[in-house]
Amino acid sequence: MGDDDKWMELLNMALKELEACQEERGFSSCYSCEKLLDCKVRERYINSVYTSMNRGEDGGFEF
Repeated sequence: MGDDDKWMELLNMALKELEACQEERGFSSCYSCEKLLDCKVRERYINSVYTSMNRGEDGGFEF
């Protein structure tokens, strides 16, 4: 598995977890949830997005 595949797999896993949480709570967005600012699921997703954009490196993004 290449590095790009690894980051995309982690991102997809985090996205599925986030979407499952939203579906379980009946939300189409995290903004409706009272745990918005203190949610570990959302935090993992955001970190996965950031990590996938910069391929695990600190600093800039690759588009």
